[in-house]
Amino acid sequence: MARIIGGLAVSHTPTIGFAVDHNKQEEAAWAPIFKDFEPIKAWLDEHKPDVLFYIFNDHVTSFFFDHYSAFCLGVDERYEVADEGGGVRALPAIGGHAELSRHIGRSLMADEFDMAFFRDKPIDHGLFSPMSALLPFDTEWPVQVVPLHVGVLQFPIPSAARCYKLGQALRRAIESFPEDLKVAVVATGGVSHQVHGERCGFNNPEWDAQFLDLLVNDPQRLTEITLAEYAELGGMEGSEVITWLIMRGALSANVVKRHEGYYLPSMTGIATLVLENQARDVPVDLLARHREHIDHQLKGVENLPGTYPFTLERSHKGYRLNRFLHQMIVPAWRERFLADPEALFDEAQLSEEERDLVRRRDWLGLLQYGVIFFLLEKLGAVTGVSNLHIYAAFRGLSLEDFQKTRNQQVLYSVAGKR
Repeated sequence: MARIIGGLAVSHTPTIGFAVDHNKQEEAAWAPIFKDFEPIKAWLDEHKPDVLFYIFNDHVTSFFFDHYSAFCLGVDERYEVADEGGGVRALPAIGGHAELSRHIGRSLMADEFDMAFFRDKPIDHGLFSPMSALLPFDTEWPVQVVPLHVGVLQFPIPSAARCYKLGQALRRAIESFPEDLKVAVVATGGVSHQVHGERCGFNNPEWDAQFLDLLVNDPQRLTEITLAEYAELGGMEGSEVITWLIMRGALSANVVKRHEGYYLPSMTGIATLVLENQARDVPVDLLARHREHIDHQLKGVENLPGTYPFTLERSHKGYRLNRFLHQMIVPAWRERFLADPEALFDEAQLSEEERDLVRRRDWLGLLQYGVIFFLLEKLGAVTGVSNLHIYAAFRGLSLEDFQKTRNQQVLYSVAGKR
């Protein structure tokens, strides 16, 4: 079973990445930051977690306000470094543990957290700034990640209490994963700072110290503080420390604090924290019970013949082909597809199996492979095939025979006036 070995917390100010990139770790202004990082580096080197569950917030880099979610879980196998306006940092992409991500996603949804999921999004300094100071990197990183983006920039945002409850659900999710993994939960962001408006430059070291003490010893009290009160105490942007409660909620009630540090160089208080988990076993198989809970809503659906729920697993398998077909909403892509589909197959790096399914318009084969129906109807619209033709193909019938099973014999598609 997967095991949570501890929780780490660290600020993710871009100051950290800047100092790494410009070799300023020994300069007076930056040296205290990296001195506080040494115990975390040593802990990571000693315990060697397989996966970091990494809680961060994006800074309007990859997540824009055309679709902004409270909790968005990465389910990809690889995460690139984002360009935040000044060019991409010279860091390798980091691997994602997609199987663990999907399990966590299913578990959190079963626990009634309305999750969003992301792929194909590079990640900004919310993840890579502290990572580049804490772990060695050359061509690859020594761990995989499961990233969780928390939307804290556009209100309304989750409350501190909701974040803590998510952490408690996260513990059940991770511990019920059947593979033997060592997982550390990492919280980033904060502590006190404000970077906008006339209050820009606000800090509160006294509150930062009190917050860290409560986080370790009495996190429940922190859930009773409102977002406005967090902003008053720690600055508007500093209120992102509510995400640290996700990490704390994922740990046992009793923890051992191995390290705590604090430094305020300029705009943002930089705090570091290492907590070792003290989970206890119980004489009841709670994890098997939770896995049953995860699967409860879809239990029995496998007995429905000809039914293919579009699960995270099916989405993962069919992602490349679904993305290819989604481009059919772009007029220029449609024109290129009709003129030279093989060139587009090459551009999209489709496998030979995927190309063959599209060439033959194998509607049922495409569905069974992992293509969602609503992209099949887009392919049908582009190629002049009606929805009814696709339905008939699913059933292995001619159009005429399928129409006999309908109350009205009509044809339609999503092709507009074409």
